[in-house]
Amino acid sequence: MITWPPPPPPGPPPKNSSNSLPSKGNVVSSSPPPPPTFSFGAKDRSTARSRSPRSLRPNQSSKRTPLKPLHWVKVSRATQGSLWAETQKSDEASRTPEIDISELESLFSVAMPNMEEKRARQRPSVAAKQEKVLLIDLQRSKNCEIMLRNIKMPLPDLMNSVLALDDSIVDGDQVDYLIKFCPTKEEMELLKGFTGNKENLGKCEQFFLEMMKVPRVESKLRILSFKIKFLTQVADLKNSLNTINSVAEEVRNSVKLKRVMQTILSLGNALNQGTARGSAVGFRLDSLLKLIDIRARNNRMTLMHYLCKVLSDKLPEVLDFNKDLTYLEPASKIQLKELAEEMQAITKGLEKVEQELTTSEKDGPGSEIFYKKLKEFLADAQAEGRSLAFLYSTAGKSADSLAHYFGEDPVRCPFEQVVSTLLSFVKTFERAHAENLRQMELEKKRAQMEAEKEKVKAAAHKEDLLEP
Repeated sequence: MITWPPPPPPGPPPKNSSNSLPSKGNVVSSSPPPPPTFSFGAKDRSTARSRSPRSLRPNQSSKRTPLKPLHWVKVSRATQGSLWAETQKSDEASRTPEIDISELESLFSVAMPNMEEKRARQRPSVAAKQEKVLLIDLQRSKNCEIMLRNIKMPLPDLMNSVLALDDSIVDGDQVDYLIKFCPTKEEMELLKGFTGNKENLGKCEQFFLEMMKVPRVESKLRILSFKIKFLTQVADLKNSLNTINSVAEEVRNSVKLKRVMQTILSLGNALNQGTARGSAVGFRLDSLLKLIDIRARNNRMTLMHYLCKVLSDKLPEVLDFNKDLTYLEPASKIQLKELAEEMQAITKGLEKVEQELTTSEKDGPGSEIFYKKLKEFLADAQAEGRSLAFLYSTAGKSADSLAHYFGEDPVRCPFEQVVSTLLSFVKTFERAHAENLRQMELEKKRAQMEAEKEKVKAAAHKEDLLEP
Protein backbone atom coordinates (compact mmCIF):
# COMPACT_ATOMS: atom_id res chain seq x y z
CA MET A 1 0.00 0.00 0.00
CA ILE A 2 1.35 3.38 -0.99
CA THR A 3 1.46 6.03 1.69
CA TRP A 4 1.39 9.69 0.75
CA PRO A 5 3.72 12.11 2.61
CA PRO A 6 2.05 14.65 4.88
CA PRO A 7 1.16 17.94 3.25
CA PRO A 8 3.40 20.94 3.91
CA PRO A 9 2.22 23.76 6.09
CA PRO A 10 -0.04 26.22 4.32
CA GLY A 11 1.70 29.20 2.76
CA PRO A 12 0.40 32.56 1.72
CA PRO A 13 -2.40 32.51 -0.83
CA PRO A 14 -1.04 32.52 -4.39
CA LYS A 15 -1.24 35.66 -6.37
CA ASN A 16 -1.84 33.78 -9.59
CA SER A 17 -4.68 31.49 -10.47
CA SER A 18 -4.50 27.77 -10.09
CA ASN A 19 -2.98 27.59 -13.53
CA SER A 20 0.13 29.55 -12.41
CA LEU A 21 3.42 27.74 -12.28
CA PRO A 22 4.68 26.96 -8.76
CA SER A 23 7.44 29.12 -7.48
CA LYS A 24 10.86 27.67 -6.62
CA GLY A 25 10.78 25.71 -3.44
CA ASN A 26 7.10 24.98 -3.55
CA VAL A 27 5.88 21.42 -3.83
CA VAL A 28 3.21 20.68 -6.35
CA SER A 29 0.39 18.64 -5.06
CA SER A 30 0.36 15.29 -6.86
CA SER A 31 -3.22 14.56 -6.02
CA PRO A 32 -5.17 13.81 -9.23
CA PRO A 33 -7.51 16.50 -10.49
CA PRO A 34 -11.17 15.95 -9.93
CA PRO A 35 -12.95 14.31 -12.83
CA PRO A 36 -14.85 16.62 -15.20
CA THR A 37 -18.48 17.04 -14.53
CA PHE A 38 -21.11 16.77 -17.27
CA SER A 39 -24.38 18.58 -17.18
CA PHE A 40 -27.30 18.19 -19.57
CA GLY A 41 -29.33 21.21 -18.45
CA ALA A 42 -30.81 23.67 -20.92
CA LYS A 43 -28.55 26.44 -19.77
CA ASP A 44 -25.46 24.36 -20.27
CA ARG A 45 -26.56 23.19 -23.70
CA SER A 46 -27.10 26.78 -24.72
CA THR A 47 -23.68 27.72 -23.42
CA ALA A 48 -22.07 24.82 -25.27
CA ARG A 49 -23.73 25.75 -28.49
CA SER A 50 -22.77 29.37 -28.15
CA ARG A 51 -19.14 28.33 -28.04
CA SER A 52 -19.43 26.70 -31.51
CA PRO A 53 -17.07 28.63 -33.82
CA ARG A 54 -19.62 28.95 -36.66
CA SER A 55 -22.80 29.61 -34.64
CA LEU A 56 -23.16 33.06 -33.12
CA ARG A 57 -25.90 35.02 -31.54
CA PRO A 58 -26.89 38.17 -33.39
CA ASN A 59 -24.98 40.36 -30.96
CA GLN A 60 -21.82 38.27 -31.19
CA SER A 61 -19.06 38.99 -33.65
CA SER A 62 -16.38 36.86 -35.24
CA LYS A 63 -14.03 37.12 -38.18
CA ARG A 64 -16.07 35.87 -41.11
CA THR A 65 -16.80 36.26 -44.77
CA PRO A 66 -18.36 39.66 -45.60
CA LEU A 67 -22.12 39.38 -45.93
CA LYS A 68 -24.62 41.43 -47.85
CA PRO A 69 -25.82 44.24 -45.56
CA LEU A 70 -29.42 44.78 -44.53
CA HIS A 71 -30.04 48.46 -45.08
CA TRP A 72 -32.23 49.11 -42.08
CA VAL A 73 -32.52 52.16 -39.77
CA LYS A 74 -30.66 51.24 -36.65
CA VAL A 75 -32.11 51.80 -33.15
CA SER A 76 -29.21 52.49 -30.80
CA ARG A 77 -31.20 53.05 -27.63
CA ALA A 78 -34.12 50.92 -26.59
CA THR A 79 -37.08 52.87 -25.26
CA GLN A 80 -38.46 51.59 -21.95
CA GLY A 81 -41.38 49.30 -22.51
CA SER A 82 -40.51 48.67 -26.14
CA LEU A 83 -39.86 45.34 -27.76
CA TRP A 84 -36.20 46.14 -27.93
CA ALA A 85 -36.04 46.84 -24.20
CA GLU A 86 -37.59 43.46 -23.52
CA THR A 87 -35.08 41.84 -25.83
CA GLN A 88 -32.20 43.15 -23.72
CA LYS A 89 -33.29 41.03 -20.75
CA SER A 90 -31.19 37.95 -20.13
CA ASP A 91 -34.06 35.48 -20.19
CA GLU A 92 -35.20 36.89 -23.54
CA ALA A 93 -31.70 36.73 -24.98
CA SER A 94 -31.48 33.03 -24.20
CA ARG A 95 -34.63 32.44 -26.25
CA THR A 96 -33.19 34.05 -29.36
CA PRO A 97 -32.61 31.32 -32.00
CA GLU A 98 -29.03 30.72 -32.89
CA ILE A 99 -27.83 31.79 -36.35
CA ASP A 100 -25.95 29.31 -38.49
CA ILE A 101 -23.22 31.58 -39.82
CA SER A 102 -21.91 29.01 -42.27
CA GLU A 103 -25.30 28.74 -43.90
CA LEU A 104 -25.70 32.52 -43.87
CA GLU A 105 -22.33 32.96 -45.55
CA SER A 106 -23.17 30.41 -48.21
CA LEU A 107 -26.43 32.20 -49.02
CA PHE A 108 -25.72 35.90 -48.46
CA SER A 109 -21.97 36.41 -48.79
CA VAL A 110 -20.75 39.36 -50.82
CA ALA A 111 -19.49 38.29 -54.27
CA MET A 112 -15.86 38.75 -53.29
CA PRO A 113 -14.05 35.51 -54.05
CA ASN A 114 -11.06 34.77 -51.90
CA MET A 115 -7.62 34.27 -53.33
CA GLU A 116 -8.07 30.53 -53.58
CA GLU A 117 -11.24 30.97 -55.63
CA LYS A 118 -9.49 33.50 -57.87
CA ARG A 119 -6.64 31.10 -58.45
CA ALA A 120 -9.10 28.30 -59.14
CA ARG A 121 -10.83 30.40 -61.77
CA GLN A 122 -7.59 31.54 -63.30
CA ARG A 123 -6.09 28.10 -63.47
CA PRO A 124 -8.34 26.73 -66.27
CA SER A 125 -7.58 29.62 -68.65
CA VAL A 126 -3.86 29.52 -67.92
CA ALA A 127 -3.86 25.78 -68.20
CA ALA A 128 -5.82 25.95 -71.44
CA LYS A 129 -3.28 28.31 -72.94
CA GLN A 130 -0.46 26.14 -71.77
CA GLU A 131 -2.13 22.98 -73.07
CA LYS A 132 -2.64 24.32 -76.61
CA VAL A 133 -0.07 22.61 -78.77
CA LEU A 134 0.92 24.54 -81.89
CA LEU A 135 2.81 22.51 -84.49
CA ILE A 136 2.15 24.68 -87.56
CA ASP A 137 3.95 27.91 -88.41
CA LEU A 138 2.39 30.69 -86.34
CA GLN A 139 1.59 33.06 -89.22
CA ARG A 140 0.13 30.27 -91.34
CA SER A 141 -1.89 29.12 -88.34
CA LYS A 142 -3.33 32.62 -87.80
CA ASN A 143 -4.27 32.98 -91.47
CA CYS A 144 -5.91 29.57 -91.39
CA GLU A 145 -8.03 30.54 -88.36
CA ILE A 146 -9.15 33.73 -90.14
CA MET A 147 -10.22 31.65 -93.14
CA LEU A 148 -12.14 29.22 -90.92
CA ARG A 149 -14.02 32.10 -89.25
CA ASN A 150 -15.29 33.17 -92.69
CA ILE A 151 -16.60 29.69 -93.47
CA LYS A 152 -18.49 29.37 -90.15
CA MET A 153 -19.13 25.67 -90.45
CA PRO A 154 -18.13 22.65 -88.33
CA LEU A 155 -15.07 20.96 -89.81
CA PRO A 156 -16.65 17.50 -90.11
CA ASP A 157 -19.63 18.98 -92.00
CA LEU A 158 -17.25 20.89 -94.24
CA MET A 159 -15.35 17.75 -95.19
CA ASN A 160 -18.61 15.85 -95.73
CA SER A 161 -19.73 18.53 -98.20
CA VAL A 162 -16.43 18.09 -100.06
CA LEU A 163 -16.93 14.33 -100.25
CA ALA A 164 -20.48 14.87 -101.49
CA LEU A 165 -19.36 17.47 -104.08
CA ASP A 166 -22.00 19.74 -102.56
CA ASP A 167 -21.57 23.20 -104.05
CA SER A 168 -24.49 24.65 -102.06
CA ILE A 169 -22.49 24.84 -98.81
CA VAL A 170 -19.39 26.74 -99.94
CA ASP A 171 -18.68 29.00 -102.90
CA GLY A 172 -15.75 28.94 -105.28
CA ASP A 173 -13.70 31.52 -103.37
CA GLN A 174 -14.04 29.61 -100.11
CA VAL A 175 -12.96 26.37 -101.77
CA ASP A 176 -9.93 28.15 -103.22
CA TYR A 177 -9.01 29.25 -99.69
CA LEU A 178 -9.37 25.68 -98.47
CA ILE A 179 -7.00 24.58 -101.23
CA LYS A 180 -4.53 27.24 -100.12
CA PHE A 181 -4.58 25.82 -96.59
CA CYS A 182 -4.28 22.15 -97.44
CA PRO A 183 -1.61 20.60 -95.21
CA THR A 184 1.76 20.01 -96.84
CA LYS A 185 3.62 16.69 -96.58
CA GLU A 186 5.85 18.14 -93.83
CA GLU A 187 2.83 19.35 -91.85
CA MET A 188 1.14 15.97 -92.21
CA GLU A 189 4.26 14.27 -90.88
CA LEU A 190 4.32 16.61 -87.89
CA LEU A 191 0.69 15.83 -87.06
CA LYS A 192 1.14 12.10 -87.57
CA GLY A 193 4.10 12.14 -85.18
CA PHE A 194 2.14 13.89 -82.43
CA THR A 195 1.39 11.38 -79.65
CA GLY A 196 -0.33 13.67 -77.15
CA ASN A 197 -3.99 14.47 -76.67
CA LYS A 198 -5.21 15.75 -80.06
CA GLU A 199 -7.91 17.84 -78.36
CA ASN A 200 -5.13 20.07 -77.04
CA LEU A 201 -3.99 20.99 -80.55
CA GLY A 202 -4.71 24.44 -82.00
CA LYS A 203 -7.56 25.21 -84.40
CA CYS A 204 -5.32 25.07 -87.46
CA GLU A 205 -3.94 21.70 -86.40
CA GLN A 206 -7.45 20.39 -85.76
CA PHE A 207 -8.46 21.57 -89.23
CA PHE A 208 -5.49 19.85 -90.83
CA LEU A 209 -6.30 16.61 -89.01
CA GLU A 210 -9.86 16.75 -90.33
CA MET A 211 -8.63 17.33 -93.86
CA MET A 212 -6.21 14.41 -93.57
CA LYS A 213 -9.17 12.07 -93.11
CA VAL A 214 -10.11 12.66 -96.78
CA PRO A 215 -7.94 10.76 -99.28
CA ARG A 216 -6.11 13.23 -101.58
CA VAL A 217 -8.05 16.10 -100.09
CA GLU A 218 -6.35 18.77 -102.21
CA SER A 219 -7.22 16.95 -105.44
CA LYS A 220 -10.86 16.61 -104.37
CA LEU A 221 -11.04 20.28 -103.41
CA ARG A 222 -9.71 21.27 -106.83
CA ILE A 223 -12.36 19.09 -108.45
CA LEU A 224 -15.06 20.77 -106.32
CA SER A 225 -13.70 24.21 -107.29
CA PHE A 226 -13.77 23.22 -110.97
CA LYS A 227 -17.34 21.92 -110.62
CA ILE A 228 -18.54 25.12 -108.95
CA LYS A 229 -17.00 27.36 -111.60
CA PHE A 230 -17.61 25.11 -114.60
CA LEU A 231 -21.07 26.27 -115.66
CA THR A 232 -20.18 29.95 -115.23
CA GLN A 233 -16.93 29.52 -117.15
CA VAL A 234 -18.68 27.70 -119.98
CA ALA A 235 -21.48 30.29 -120.14
CA ASP A 236 -19.03 33.22 -120.24
CA LEU A 237 -16.88 31.55 -122.89
CA LYS A 238 -19.92 30.69 -125.02
CA ASN A 239 -21.10 34.29 -124.81
CA SER A 240 -17.75 35.58 -126.08
CA LEU A 241 -17.58 33.01 -128.87
CA ASN A 242 -21.14 33.82 -129.97
CA THR A 243 -20.23 37.52 -130.00
CA ILE A 244 -17.35 36.80 -132.38
CA ASN A 245 -19.64 34.88 -134.71
CA SER A 246 -22.30 37.60 -134.53
CA VAL A 247 -20.01 40.57 -135.19
CA ALA A 248 -18.41 38.79 -138.15
CA GLU A 249 -21.83 38.07 -139.60
CA GLU A 250 -23.04 41.65 -139.02
CA VAL A 251 -20.03 43.21 -140.74
CA ARG A 252 -20.11 40.88 -143.74
CA ASN A 253 -23.87 41.29 -144.19
CA SER A 254 -24.08 45.08 -143.79
CA VAL A 255 -24.89 46.61 -147.20
CA LYS A 256 -24.71 50.11 -145.71
CA LEU A 257 -21.16 49.57 -144.44
CA LYS A 258 -20.21 48.29 -147.89
CA ARG A 259 -21.56 51.49 -149.51
CA VAL A 260 -19.63 53.64 -147.05
CA MET A 261 -16.39 51.75 -147.77
CA GLN A 262 -16.98 52.12 -151.55
CA THR A 263 -17.51 55.86 -151.14
CA ILE A 264 -14.25 56.16 -149.22
CA LEU A 265 -12.47 54.26 -151.99
CA SER A 266 -13.86 56.71 -154.58
CA LEU A 267 -12.77 59.71 -152.51
CA GLY A 268 -9.28 58.30 -152.06
CA ASN A 269 -8.85 57.52 -155.73
CA ALA A 270 -10.07 61.01 -156.60
CA LEU A 271 -7.54 62.57 -154.25
CA ASN A 272 -4.73 60.30 -155.43
CA GLN A 273 -5.48 60.53 -159.18
CA GLY A 274 -2.31 60.72 -161.21
CA THR A 275 -0.13 59.38 -158.39
CA ALA A 276 1.18 55.95 -157.45
CA ARG A 277 -1.55 55.71 -154.84
CA GLY A 278 -4.32 56.21 -157.35
CA SER A 279 -6.43 53.65 -159.19
CA ALA A 280 -6.65 51.51 -156.02
CA VAL A 281 -9.05 48.60 -155.91
CA GLY A 282 -9.15 48.78 -152.14
CA PHE A 283 -7.31 50.09 -149.06
CA ARG A 284 -5.87 48.81 -145.83
CA LEU A 285 -8.25 48.92 -142.88
CA ASP A 286 -6.14 51.26 -140.76
CA SER A 287 -6.56 53.90 -143.53
CA LEU A 288 -10.01 54.56 -142.05
CA LEU A 289 -8.33 56.26 -139.08
CA LYS A 290 -6.46 58.73 -141.35
CA LEU A 291 -9.60 60.40 -142.72
CA ILE A 292 -9.76 62.67 -139.67
CA ASP A 293 -6.15 63.83 -140.22
CA ILE A 294 -6.69 65.31 -143.72
CA ARG A 295 -8.01 68.86 -143.38
CA ALA A 296 -9.55 71.17 -146.02
CA ARG A 297 -7.74 74.31 -147.19
CA ASN A 298 -10.00 76.52 -145.13
CA ASN A 299 -9.17 74.29 -142.14
CA ARG A 300 -12.87 74.14 -141.29
CA MET A 301 -13.46 70.50 -142.10
CA THR A 302 -11.65 67.17 -142.45
CA LEU A 303 -12.00 64.45 -145.05
CA MET A 304 -14.20 62.58 -142.55
CA HIS A 305 -16.56 65.56 -142.43
CA TYR A 306 -16.55 65.69 -146.23
CA LEU A 307 -17.35 61.96 -146.40
CA CYS A 308 -20.37 62.54 -144.16
CA LYS A 309 -21.43 65.46 -146.32
CA VAL A 310 -21.19 63.41 -149.54
CA LEU A 311 -23.16 60.55 -148.01
CA SER A 312 -25.73 62.97 -146.62
CA ASP A 313 -26.23 64.47 -150.08
CA LYS A 314 -25.95 61.31 -152.21
CA LEU A 315 -26.69 58.30 -149.96
CA PRO A 316 -28.49 59.54 -146.84
CA GLU A 317 -29.94 56.07 -146.24
CA VAL A 318 -26.52 54.71 -145.26
CA LEU A 319 -25.71 57.35 -142.62
CA ASP A 320 -27.02 55.07 -139.84
CA PHE A 321 -24.85 52.11 -140.88
CA ASN A 322 -23.69 51.86 -137.23
CA LYS A 323 -27.07 50.35 -136.37
CA ASP A 324 -26.09 47.29 -138.39
CA LEU A 325 -23.09 46.73 -136.10
CA THR A 326 -24.63 46.19 -132.67
CA TYR A 327 -22.02 43.57 -131.61
CA LEU A 328 -19.05 45.75 -132.53
CA GLU A 329 -18.57 47.33 -129.10
CA PRO A 330 -18.90 44.13 -127.01
CA ALA A 331 -16.59 42.39 -129.49
CA SER A 332 -13.95 45.08 -128.92
CA LYS A 333 -13.57 43.84 -125.30
CA ILE A 334 -12.68 40.30 -126.37
CA GLN A 335 -9.10 39.00 -126.46
CA LEU A 336 -8.65 35.77 -128.43
CA LYS A 337 -5.63 34.82 -126.33
CA GLU A 338 -7.71 34.92 -123.15
CA LEU A 339 -10.41 32.79 -124.79
CA ALA A 340 -7.77 30.24 -125.81
CA GLU A 341 -6.50 30.11 -122.20
CA GLU A 342 -10.02 29.64 -120.86
CA MET A 343 -10.72 26.87 -123.36
CA GLN A 344 -7.49 25.15 -122.43
CA ALA A 345 -8.26 25.44 -118.71
CA ILE A 346 -11.67 23.81 -119.22
CA THR A 347 -10.17 21.00 -121.33
CA LYS A 348 -7.44 20.28 -118.76
CA GLY A 349 -9.97 20.50 -115.95
CA LEU A 350 -12.11 17.83 -117.57
CA GLU A 351 -9.03 15.64 -117.96
CA LYS A 352 -8.25 15.99 -114.24
CA VAL A 353 -11.85 15.14 -113.36
CA GLU A 354 -11.54 11.99 -115.42
CA GLN A 355 -8.29 11.07 -113.67
CA GLU A 356 -9.77 11.70 -110.23
CA LEU A 357 -12.78 9.56 -111.08
CA THR A 358 -10.51 6.63 -111.90
CA THR A 359 -8.45 7.11 -108.72
CA SER A 360 -11.34 7.71 -106.32
CA GLU A 361 -12.94 4.44 -107.38
CA LYS A 362 -10.24 2.72 -105.30
CA ASP A 363 -10.61 4.96 -102.22
CA GLY A 364 -13.06 2.70 -100.45
CA PRO A 365 -16.44 3.26 -98.73
CA GLY A 366 -15.58 6.82 -97.63
CA SER A 367 -15.54 8.07 -101.23
CA GLU A 368 -18.54 6.20 -102.63
CA ILE A 369 -20.78 9.27 -102.70
CA PHE A 370 -17.95 11.36 -104.12
CA TYR A 371 -17.36 8.81 -106.90
CA LYS A 372 -21.06 8.65 -107.77
CA LYS A 373 -21.53 12.45 -107.88
CA LEU A 374 -18.32 12.95 -109.83
CA LYS A 375 -19.33 10.37 -112.43
CA GLU A 376 -22.66 12.17 -112.99
CA PHE A 377 -20.94 15.55 -113.25
CA LEU A 378 -18.31 14.26 -115.68
CA ALA A 379 -20.93 12.89 -118.08
CA ASP A 380 -22.71 16.26 -118.27
CA ALA A 381 -19.48 18.27 -118.34
CA GLN A 382 -18.00 16.25 -121.22
CA ALA A 383 -21.13 16.86 -123.29
CA GLU A 384 -20.81 20.60 -122.59
CA GLY A 385 -17.12 20.39 -123.44
CA ARG A 386 -17.79 18.86 -126.86
CA SER A 387 -20.37 21.53 -127.66
CA LEU A 388 -17.99 24.24 -126.49
CA ALA A 389 -15.11 22.88 -128.58
CA PHE A 390 -17.24 23.01 -131.73
CA LEU A 391 -18.32 26.58 -130.98
CA TYR A 392 -14.72 27.57 -130.30
CA SER A 393 -13.62 26.22 -133.67
CA THR A 394 -16.44 28.07 -135.43
CA ALA A 395 -15.60 31.35 -133.71
CA GLY A 396 -11.97 31.02 -134.73
CA LYS A 397 -12.98 30.72 -138.37
CA SER A 398 -15.32 33.71 -138.01
CA ALA A 399 -12.52 35.83 -136.55
CA ASP A 400 -10.25 35.02 -139.48
CA SER A 401 -13.03 35.62 -141.99
CA LEU A 402 -13.52 39.13 -140.65
CA ALA A 403 -9.92 40.04 -141.49
CA HIS A 404 -10.21 38.35 -144.88
CA TYR A 405 -13.35 40.37 -145.63
CA PHE A 406 -11.27 43.56 -145.61
CA GLY A 407 -8.44 41.91 -147.55
CA GLU A 408 -6.26 41.62 -144.48
CA ASP A 409 -4.04 38.81 -143.24
CA PRO A 410 -5.34 37.54 -139.84
CA VAL A 411 -1.76 37.17 -138.65
CA ARG A 412 -0.81 40.78 -139.43
CA CYS A 413 -4.23 42.22 -138.69
CA PRO A 414 -5.85 40.00 -136.03
CA PHE A 415 -9.45 40.04 -134.90
CA GLU A 416 -8.86 42.53 -132.07
CA GLN A 417 -7.27 45.07 -134.43
CA VAL A 418 -10.05 44.74 -137.02
CA VAL A 419 -12.78 45.30 -134.44
CA SER A 420 -11.06 48.19 -132.64
CA THR A 421 -10.34 49.95 -135.95
CA LEU A 422 -13.95 49.60 -137.09
CA LEU A 423 -15.25 50.83 -133.73
CA SER A 424 -12.97 53.89 -133.79
CA PHE A 425 -14.09 54.66 -137.36
CA VAL A 426 -17.77 54.39 -136.43
CA LYS A 427 -17.41 56.74 -133.44
CA THR A 428 -15.39 59.27 -135.44
CA PHE A 429 -17.94 59.12 -138.25
CA GLU A 430 -20.80 59.77 -135.78
CA ARG A 431 -19.03 62.78 -134.28
CA ALA A 432 -18.21 64.25 -137.68
CA HIS A 433 -21.79 63.80 -138.91
CA ALA A 434 -23.15 65.45 -135.72
CA GLU A 435 -20.74 68.38 -136.19
CA ASN A 436 -21.88 68.73 -139.82
CA LEU A 437 -25.51 68.88 -138.69
CA ARG A 438 -24.69 71.57 -136.14
CA GLN A 439 -22.76 73.53 -138.74
CA MET A 440 -25.65 73.25 -141.21
CA GLU A 441 -28.08 74.44 -138.56
CA LEU A 442 -25.80 77.35 -137.72
CA GLU A 443 -25.48 78.33 -141.36
CA LYS A 444 -29.24 78.06 -141.78
CA LYS A 445 -29.81 80.44 -138.88
CA ARG A 446 -27.16 82.76 -140.23
CA ALA A 447 -28.86 82.75 -143.63
CA GLN A 448 -32.21 83.50 -141.99
CA MET A 449 -30.69 86.40 -140.12
CA GLU A 450 -29.15 87.74 -143.31
CA ALA A 451 -32.52 87.40 -145.06
CA GLU A 452 -34.19 89.33 -142.27
CA LYS A 453 -31.59 92.03 -142.52
CA GLU A 454 -32.15 92.25 -146.28
CA LYS A 455 -35.87 92.56 -145.75
CA VAL A 456 -35.35 95.39 -143.28
CA LYS A 457 -33.02 97.14 -145.69
CA ALA A 458 -35.43 96.67 -148.59
CA ALA A 459 -38.32 98.04 -146.51
CA ALA A 460 -36.26 101.04 -145.45
CA HIS A 461 -35.20 101.71 -149.03
CA LYS A 462 -38.79 101.54 -150.19
CA GLU A 463 -39.85 104.07 -147.55
CA ASP A 464 -37.06 106.41 -148.69
CA LEU A 465 -38.30 106.23 -152.25
CA LEU A 466 -41.88 106.99 -151.25
CA GLU A 467 -40.92 110.15 -149.34
CA PRO A 468 -41.54 113.40 -151.31
